[in-house]
Amino acid sequence: MQKNGPLALAFNALVIVFMLAPLVVVCVVAFTPTETLTLPTTEFSLRWFERVLRHPDFIQSFWNSLRLAFAAATISTLLAVPAAMALVRYEIPGRAFLQGLFLSPLIIPHLVLGVAILRMLSLVGGQGSFGWLNVAHALIVTPYTMRLVMAALVGFDHSAEHAAASLGARGWTVFRRITLPMILPGITGGWLLAFINSFDELTMSIFVVSPATVTLPVRMYMYATESLDPMMAAVSALIVALTLGLMLLLDRIYGLDRIVVGKQ
Repeated sequence: MQKNGPLALAFNALVIVFMLAPLVVVCVVAFTPTETLTLPTTEFSLRWFERVLRHPDFIQSFWNSLRLAFAAATISTLLAVPAAMALVRYEIPGRAFLQGLFLSPLIIPHLVLGVAILRMLSLVGGQGSFGWLNVAHALIVTPYTMRLVMAALVGFDHSAEHAAASLGARGWTVFRRITLPMILPGITGGWLLAFINSFDELTMSIFVVSPATVTLPVRMYMYATESLDPMMAAVSALIVALTLGLMLLLDRIYGLDRIVVGKQ
């Protein structure tokens, strides 16, 4: 039976069009010269992109999101690498429970996480601080980093480590000179994936941000509740371009040709 017949290809094409059509429409509308969201348009203008770049609230929110995503992705990587190595390499007690605990933010709705974190911050008095916002974002992006690091470790060839150890290299030297370079594509890919998810996070951030730490997705949500004009499409198009660039970089670093599938 042919698996990739015309019907399968047509179905896959329809799914791709269904997923990409809203993004294409938003990006096209961002170039309209009119005051309303209209499509189709016969003229193209950069006026709304210029207005975004001159809007101080959006600029400040962009830098907040950029700093937050960088910090959250870095924290999640520092947590995920040793945790993934421990879970993959050692038969520690409660291994399945710990793995489920680290990956649980993937299945818990962000709305629930936002309410829980808001309650916790109200108890400790840390609501709205940038530090606690970093912790909250690191919590929800750590699973993405862990999955890629664990995937890199599953098919890892230990012969180079054993050879280095037999020649007298200490544990830290073996990790720094042998292990780290070999799993670096997974670590880098996990960091980029965590960065993208932190930068685009909205649902949980609404409950945690303060007026001084408003992120770009939250700013867009607040602006959309007051008015709806092509400037929102321009901001969305810029985010799509940034995300697309990072995804292309992610595929370049950790593409299908770099994935090593371990034998279970």
